[in-house]
Order: sequence, then structure tokens, then C-alpha cells
Amino acid sequence: MADPYHNNIYHQGDGDSYGTYGQGGQDGYGYQTDYPPQEEDAASDATEGHDEEDQMYEGEYQGIPHPDEVKAARRAARAKARTVADAVSEQEELAEQYEDIMEDCGHGKFQWTLFVVLGLALMADSVECFVVALVLPSAEKDMCLSHAEKGMLGLIVFLGMMFGAFIWGGLADKVGRRKCLIIVLAMNCISAFFSSFAQGYGFFLFFRLFSGIGIGGSVPIVYSYFSEFLQMNKRGEHLSWLCMFWMMGGIYASFTAWGIIPRYGWGFSMGTEFQFHSWRVFVLVCALPAIAAFVGLIFMPESPRFLLENAKHDEAWMILKQVHDTNWRAKGEPERVFTVTHIKIPKTQEDEFIEIQTATGTAFQRWVVRTLTLTKLVIKNVLSLFGRDLRLATLLMAIIWFTMAFSFYGLSVWFPDMIKHLQHEEYESKLKVFHREKVEQFHFNFSLENQVHKEGEYINDKFIDIEMKSVKFEDSLFVDCFFENIRSTETIFENCTIRSTVFYDTDLYEEKFIDCTFENVTFLHNKKGCHLDYEEENDVLVYLVSFLGSLAVLPGNIISALFMDKIGRIKIIGELNQFVSNQEEPVKTTFCSLAGAIIAWQCLFCGVSVAAWNGIQVITVELYPASKRATAFGVLNAICKLAAILGSSIFASFVGITKVIPILLSCIALVGGGVLALKLPETREKVLL
Repeated sequence: MADPYHNNIYHQGDGDSYGTYGQGGQDGYGYQTDYPPQEEDAASDATEGHDEEDQMYEGEYQGIPHPDEVKAARRAARAKARTVADAVSEQEELAEQYEDIMEDCGHGKFQWTLFVVLGLALMADSVECFVVALVLPSAEKDMCLSHAEKGMLGLIVFLGMMFGAFIWGGLADKVGRRKCLIIVLAMNCISAFFSSFAQGYGFFLFFRLFSGIGIGGSVPIVYSYFSEFLQMNKRGEHLSWLCMFWMMGGIYASFTAWGIIPRYGWGFSMGTEFQFHSWRVFVLVCALPAIAAFVGLIFMPESPRFLLENAKHDEAWMILKQVHDTNWRAKGEPERVFTVTHIKIPKTQEDEFIEIQTATGTAFQRWVVRTLTLTKLVIKNVLSLFGRDLRLATLLMAIIWFTMAFSFYGLSVWFPDMIKHLQHEEYESKLKVFHREKVEQFHFNFSLENQVHKEGEYINDKFIDIEMKSVKFEDSLFVDCFFENIRSTETIFENCTIRSTVFYDTDLYEEKFIDCTFENVTFLHNKKGCHLDYEEENDVLVYLVSFLGSLAVLPGNIISALFMDKIGRIKIIGELNQFVSNQEEPVKTTFCSLAGAIIAWQCLFCGVSVAAWNGIQVITVELYPASKRATAFGVLNAICKLAAILGSSIFASFVGITKVIPILLSCIALVGGGVLALKLPETREKVLL
């Protein structure tokens, strides 16, 4: 049977600081002709005038080992482990080879540039999670949304992100990380543009769903993409630093919402049919991180590990050489030579199948065949996650992701809803009730707010240029009254009798009159649409809570980045979950009656749980081989979004009913996830397969 790696043999040189990788066979890829290896006394132009023997390593007298000695020791340890093992698979051998190459490439300018670009993509995902919640108070008035429509708008983004994570995670393992990430960012930018101009609820809902499907694929791709440019001893730390951009996305969304949405003048209108208010400007501004990431990715290469998995040796070699040269040139050592001449390239039956099927037929037929074949390969890759080797790890990770997301997103919705509920209770406590008042020939030129009028009589009165907020007229009589330019919020007339009365230029529609009797009543030039009220709906507290919740994750990010590679992923996930659950009992009994204390607990919860999130994401990258990495991350992230939908819906239903059950549910979920996390293998000393 033919060697799937084209009979290429991996050789590790004994005398060099880094060995060359094999000699290409007849079917192989030898680079000795085009890229001849330098002899021992060879030197590039950049090294002219330098005498290596005269240069002293500055840590020599301090007992600090030279970095090359550290790398040699790590490689020797891995080589010894391979000899002890009964058998080393070709996949493991390729992983060891790739790890050695990344160690020689070093960590420097290239990784930091990619870090910023992919961080902006992650920031775009974070902004997408915040944008609907921040614009909803304004959008519900602008588009006259009911409570059901508001709930659907809040969930549709997570629904789109759930499908997006599944679809794009699978495609990234077959089409490419960079290509898929460019597409999802483009989808997000286009959707943000059109949704900002959408006047109807249906179009706005569709474009937010489309945006979620796009940006939902960014998280699985970003982590898989970045991890494949990192060496083992840098992976946990720098993947954790990457999570900082998710925090920055929340801060960016909160600050821009605070600065833009209350500015009602930052908009324009074209008649009564087209309105572009300031909250729509905010939706546009929220696309800036995605635009910046899109532009940056144009100048970034594809993952060389993905290219090797798909038998594209030439491209992978060129990219690895680019990484090597970029890093060492930036460190002031341009004389370092990329000594790799050959890398193993697995040739799978899947690739051959695509080549055979797409060789003939019309362009449309080839497109159909490619699409169907690609779909089958993605589904096959998803099912392979539940094969014998990965079944246990996948089930454990799915449960851990679900429990973390259920409690995190559930409490993230419950905290602000509880604050609103407490504010509403305080507001209702100040309700004014008027019984059997009789008002004749009076001009109401002041606003009415938080009032109930029962069995009143209003004869020949005028209500002109006023606002009615949370006003209820019950069993009342209106005779010869005149209403003009009235703006109302949560105002109703129930079981009232209205005679010889004119409503001119008001938003008092028929649905606001419940079981009322009309006699000679006229409605003229009713207001169209809904009005925006920035004094109430855009309370500063909405943005403050969002900002504090995002900023609170900073300590957790720093802790996880500093200790991820020192104490391990498992301890971070398990112990922090246990810590958060232990803090929920005193909160349940002490804090939940005060809005300020709820905000403080939200900050503590977000700050601690983010470290566990970082551990989950790092171990997800490390558990799965390159051919299944993005697929697995996408499936688990889709489960995460499903848990977010269920958690936010379930927890919101208990607002105003009980404070105990949401805290208890999150406590059980976190304890269960933390215990299961201890069953996972530690991966910090594991090379990426």
C-alpha cells in the first residue's frame, strides 16, 4: 500500500541547532535545488563583518540557559518520549515535526500582528452580542415593537450565531481558516450596513440573523487559526491574551452606545416613511472592528498547518519561511536561515474524491458536485467527533460548554433584568391614585406620569402638548374634551365613556382604549409610528452595567494568561467554577435585594468566570487534531449558543417571581461543569496534533 505521506522521511540533524526535514522522493518536494542549505562557513550578506565567536550570550555568566539549549532540551525530551512509546502514528510524527518548525520560527512580530488582526475579529463577535441589547430600548419605540417581538430580536442573534458556529467551523477545516474568516467578517459588515437602514421589523430581524450567522463563525476560526502559529510553551498564555479583545468589544460597544444613542440629533429623516435615528448610527459604528479585521486579514497568510493537512506543501513552506524571516528580522537577527527543506504532506482520499468529481462537466455541474461533496465531508467530520477515539472527550466538553454558557448567559440576562425590576418596583411605589375627581374647563399643559385616575369626570377640558407616561384612566367620563399633540407611553383608557371629544395629532390609538364607549368622537391626523423618549428609555444605567460587566473580566483575563501554562487548564476551569458557585449562596441571601449589590456581584461573576472560559477555549483547541479542530470548536460553540438561548429565556422567566431558583440553577450547573472538567486530560505539555 502506498505511503500516504509520499514516502517522505523526517530526519533530525545531530550537529545542527535545527535539523532538515527529509529528502523528497520521486513524488516528493525537494528544495535543495531552489533553496540550497548553507554550509557551516556560509554566511549571508547580513552577517558580513560578524564573528560569531566574538559574540557573547548575555545570560552566560548568570547561569541562564541559552534559548537554543532550551529548545534542544525540549526536543530531546519529546524524542525520548517517542522512543518509549510502543508506536508513533504518522499524525503524531507530523505534529512533532510542525512543533519543531514553530520553535525555530520563534514568537515575534508575525504572531503579534496576527494577534491584533484576529483580536479585532473576536472583538466584532463581542460587539454583536451587545448591540441588540443596547439599541433595543430605542429600536422598540422606533419600530413599535411588542414584548414578543423584542424577545425574538434578542434571541435571533444567538440563533444565528449558533448556526454560524456550526457551519463555518466545519467549513474552516475543509476550505481554509483565513478564507472562511474573511467571508464571515464580510457578512457581518454587509448585514450591519443594511440593518441600520432597515425600517421594518421583519427586515431588521432578517439582517441581524444574517449577521449572527456570519460572525458566529469567527470564534471557532480565530482560536484554531491563531493556535496553529503558536509553539507549545506560548499557546495557553497567548490564547488567553487574545480573549482580552472580547472584553474590549464589550467596552467599545458600551462607550459608543453611551456617546451616540442619546444624541437624537445625530440622524436624519426623509418624510415620514424613512427615519434614521442615532441608534442606527450606532449599529453602523459597531461594524468598525469587523471592517478593520477584514482589511487586516487580506495581508495575512493561510494557516500552514491547514495547508499541510490538505497536501499543499509549497504554500505551507513559503508561509513558514515568511513567519521565520519576519520574526528574526524584527529581532535584529536577519542572518538566521530557514533550514527546513521538506515537510510531510498527508494525501487523503477525500482530496482525491474532490479532484475526480470536479474534473469534468459544466461550471454549474462542477459547483453542485463541489458543494455536495463539501457538505458530505463536513458532516463526516462532525460525526467523527463521536468516534471511538474522541467520543468521551467530545461528550465531556459538550456538557462543560453547556453548563458554563447556561449559567453565564442566564445570569448575564438575569442581572440587568433584576435591576430593571427593582427600579420598576420603586417606580410603582410612587404611584399616585386619584378617586372621583371632577375637572371642568381646565387646560392641562403639564405632563402626567405614574398616575391612576378612577371614576373621574372631565368636562370641556383641553389636553394640549403634553406627555402621558404610565397613566391609566379607569371608569372615567370625558365630555367635550380636546386632545392635541399627545405623546404617550404605557397609557390606557379602561371602561371609560367618551362623548363629543376630538383627538388631533395624538398617538392614542384604538388599542389604548379598552372596553370604552364612544359617542361622537373624532380622531384626526393620528401620529404615525412610535416616538423616541431618551429621558427614560436610554437611562445611563443601561450602558453603565454593560461597561462594568465588560471591564470586570480584566482581572480574570490577566490571571488566566499568567497562570494558564503554569498551573494547567484543568485546574483553572475546575477550581474557578467551584469558587463562583461557592459565592452564590451568600449572594442569594444577602445581595439580591439591592441594585448596587447585584451590579457588584455581576462584576465578580464575570471577572472570575472569564478565566474558566479561557481555559475551556484553550483546551478545546488542544484536544482535537488539525483536521477536526475548527469543526469541534464550531460544534461546541453552537452548543454554547443553544445554552445561551435556553439560559436567558429560563432565567428571565423568574424575574419578579423568585431570586433563589436562578442562583440555584447556575450553582448546580457550575459545580457539575467543574467536576466534569477534572476528568479531562491536561494538555499544556501536548503538541498540537
